[in-house]
Amino acid sequence: MAFSMRQPFKLSSTLVVASKSAFKSAPVRSFHSSRPAANFFTSRTTKPASALTKARNAFRNSRTYMQQPVAPVADRGSLMQKLAVGGALFGGTLVAINLVFNRETREDGGMPPFERSYLNDTFLHTGLGVGIIGLSARAMFQSGFMFRMMATSPWVVMIGGLGMSFATMIATRSIEPENYIPKYACWTAFNATQGALLAPLLFMAPPALIARAGLYTVAMMGSISFVGATAKQEKYLYLGGPLLAGVALVAVSGLAPLVLPVTAVRTLAFTENIWLYGGLAVFGGFTLYDVQKVLAHARMAERGLMKRDAVNESISLELDFLNIFIRMVQILMMQQNRRK
Repeated sequence: MAFSMRQPFKLSSTLVVASKSAFKSAPVRSFHSSRPAANFFTSRTTKPASALTKARNAFRNSRTYMQQPVAPVADRGSLMQKLAVGGALFGGTLVAINLVFNRETREDGGMPPFERSYLNDTFLHTGLGVGIIGLSARAMFQSGFMFRMMATSPWVVMIGGLGMSFATMIATRSIEPENYIPKYACWTAFNATQGALLAPLLFMAPPALIARAGLYTVAMMGSISFVGATAKQEKYLYLGGPLLAGVALVAVSGLAPLVLPVTAVRTLAFTENIWLYGGLAVFGGFTLYDVQKVLAHARMAERGLMKRDAVNESISLELDFLNIFIRMVQILMMQQNRRK
């Protein structure tokens, strides 16, 4: 939800230019590149060519028999090598995080069955919610609905989307878990709203980069969730206050381009780094805190102090996923621009 548009779209002007020049294509090489000679017998009366005839002629002239260059097929050995390196990096990162943050393991002989069941239900709803967000964002991207809305009034879309997001989240949390239909309806509406806020990102980043960012986000959240699930009970619940202060600092740094002048280049670069890398650290900490909070709520539900509600627990993890994913996409886009 911390996503903000930093530059206007340029796709609308590009589509207009492309549509105007669709039937004014440059001459293309073919077997018959020269102009055919005039016919020997010509008609005395000539009619002006219609628009349909011009379109057909343009389509015929643009046809070519030259083959398009085929992209080189990736070597299977290099692909396996990249997969092996990625798996080794993920395993090493997981072991390092576990050694650094999880030196004190649980003293009760492991996770009880009721905690494991509640945590599995929460992760299941988190995965379903992320899937709904991705499908809704892709549907809005393919239909062009969000592009038309962002091209007309981007600020209205962003402010209205944030308002709908808060409204559906509060409604989902306020409904009791026994009321399945209204609760899941509000939860689905919340995920669809998050997909609408995420859809403009698909216009800016290629699909391969989106997939990489998703894999990095899953790896980061998976490793941190493993640490939180296997750590000592209530070990990281004290992080709630510091994390709230950190997210406030990240939010203020994200609003800095609206306040600071354009000439303050160094200050803007510093605030952008805080928003990107500081946001990664803060929401990684929130993932650790939320997993331990789920386990604490499972123990409270087992004692009858509260009701089991995996839908409410999954909302926090979904927001952590979205904030980490957006920053991963922006970091990968910055790296790609530097290589160019």
